[in-house]
Amino acid sequence: MSNEFRVRELVLGIEGLALLRTAMEADDEFLKERVKEIRKFAAQDAQGLPDGGSAVSELDASAGYAAWSTVYDSLPSSYIEVEEPVVHGLLDAGPVGTALDAACGTGRTTAALTARGYRTIGVDQSPEMLERAAEKAPEAEYRRGRLESLPVEDESVDLAVSTLALTHLPDLKAGIAELARVVRPGGRVIVSDMHPFVITLQGQCLFVEGDDRLAFVRNYVHLPSHYIDAFASAGLTVRACVEPVFNGRLAPGGYEEFIADAARAAWSGIPIVIVWEAVKA
Repeated sequence: MSNEFRVRELVLGIEGLALLRTAMEADDEFLKERVKEIRKFAAQDAQGLPDGGSAVSELDASAGYAAWSTVYDSLPSSYIEVEEPVVHGLLDAGPVGTALDAACGTGRTTAALTARGYRTIGVDQSPEMLERAAEKAPEAEYRRGRLESLPVEDESVDLAVSTLALTHLPDLKAGIAELARVVRPGGRVIVSDMHPFVITLQGQCLFVEGDDRLAFVRNYVHLPSHYIDAFASAGLTVRACVEPVFNGRLAPGGYEEFIADAARAAWSGIPIVIVWEAVKA
């Protein structure tokens, strides 16, 4: 069943978080502006809010990825901007071989792998995503499948990568176990994900579906301790963990740009992505 909430509540939440985080340090004018906007948005109806305060719908993974595929590459993203330099640095550090890009989406990491000479397999459950990935990185091989049941043979790749995808799984261990299964002994697993801090605070990341309607695919909170436990259970040893912080980029056209000062104050200094490198014994 669809889960809906309104933009007004999101706006009020960001304003409140900004106020909470800066109450002891910000100047009086900034604080007064936050209180003024909170009163305004709480007192009025949808007038003056982005998208008229329209409802936001939850989509399941299949419908969500199909809709997301049409816009995923068209808008700048703070998550990708802080994540890619870390992930690409890890790709550059290892020996080139056969790689899996699990939940490859539109192929941004698949393209990075093939550009570095990796023989790459891209796997995703969404045919729409796979179609776009094949346009972006035609040298790769593509297979349709899920993170929890990868269509890849045991110990058949040197590197397994999954970027900004495991957050959509309620069971983290299932995804990590599959990544470990397909990697050869001595091979690496590189995972990037939404940081649990930002998911806990923000809830869900929105995107535009169809005729400017906001939607989301659910993110689940996976704490760093959950990752460490999942890696250990799968026979993986953590070699690196990096936590890039918010870089000031707000999603264009979204509700946060509408209250940019509050949004930047709310997320300032908060890690928004977590990147792991692990090795299989």
